[in-house]
Amino acid sequence: MYLSCAISLLLIVYPLLQMALIPRTAQGHGWLRPAVGVVELSQCIIQAVPLSARKATGGSSEGIASFLQLPHFSEAVVKKIARKKVRTFQDLRDMTMEGRAQLLTQAAGFSPAEVQDVEMVLEMMPSLTVEVTCETEGEDGIQEGDVVTVQAWITLERRNGLIGALPHAPYFPFHKEENFWFLLADSVSNNVWFSQKVSFMDEATAITAASKTIQETMEVSGVSAKETSEAVKRTIEKVRGGSRLVMGRFPAPTEGNYNLTCYCLCDSWIGCDKKTNLKVKILKRTRAGTRGGLVSEEGPIVEDGIEEEEENEEDYDDYESEYSEEEEEEKDTKKKGPAANGAVHNKGSSSEGSGSDEE
Repeated sequence: MYLSCAISLLLIVYPLLQMALIPRTAQGHGWLRPAVGVVELSQCIIQAVPLSARKATGGSSEGIASFLQLPHFSEAVVKKIARKKVRTFQDLRDMTMEGRAQLLTQAAGFSPAEVQDVEMVLEMMPSLTVEVTCETEGEDGIQEGDVVTVQAWITLERRNGLIGALPHAPYFPFHKEENFWFLLADSVSNNVWFSQKVSFMDEATAITAASKTIQETMEVSGVSAKETSEAVKRTIEKVRGGSRLVMGRFPAPTEGNYNLTCYCLCDSWIGCDKKTNLKVKILKRTRAGTRGGLVSEEGPIVEDGIEEEEENEEDYDDYESEYSEEEEEEKDTKKKGPAANGAVHNKGSSSEGSGSDEE
């Protein structure tokens, strides 16, 4: 028992060690492949599917892992339906319900109850669409050093009509909610430009966050209050329809053309991830901006304060000099005062002396 547990733990830890040893780029952002690998490992753990099932086989370039998460499926069943030219999991999902039932009944030997179990799970699986834009707010193009705003709408649909739902994971021992990760990355350099977690479970929180973001964006752009209100209403309807807003900012890299990939990864289902290509052109820096650093608005105020302090110090020095001069004059007067009085006194005494002499 302990040996089997140790082997299972080793099978989980070893891929993580391999991903941790992937070389990083000089910028230190090369974590795209490790991130995707960790999410794929999470999918296999939750669906109780071996990680080796993701390896490409003769009949499928994406492996058979996505098939094995369906009830009653095995490697033998996958080989049987592959002979009917259903080689990928998406091929199976794209079939009509009648065609799929006929395939599973005749080729795989499923009973009507087993076919119904498969249909129930397929109805729960999400389908994703992603719309992404990147721009510099208030400018025609993106230049190196700009603060780029990325905005993405991720829409989720299920055949059963639900938006937020728990995944089918009969062998996972804990309560598990679906989580999605949005990554904007350069797959060639392995750099992730932007990432954010997305959840479809809490609709009220999503409405509040999306409405606030759209309202702030519209107000900054200077549109009227009526247009802002209409945009917020459209946003609320979109969120209630199964969409989630992803918005963030990142600094534009150096000049060049970049072929980016938008990933929307689910941590609970295998074969439901979505990838979208996005081309971004970064122009050479020509306009003035904050590339050299931000200038504080309080700068002149601070300088005025310094000048005022310097003027106060000068006035204080003048006051001290005047006070010291007056003090010195007063001291000189005091010194001369007793000498004059003494002279008068001496004159009096001398007169008295002369008077006594005369007497």
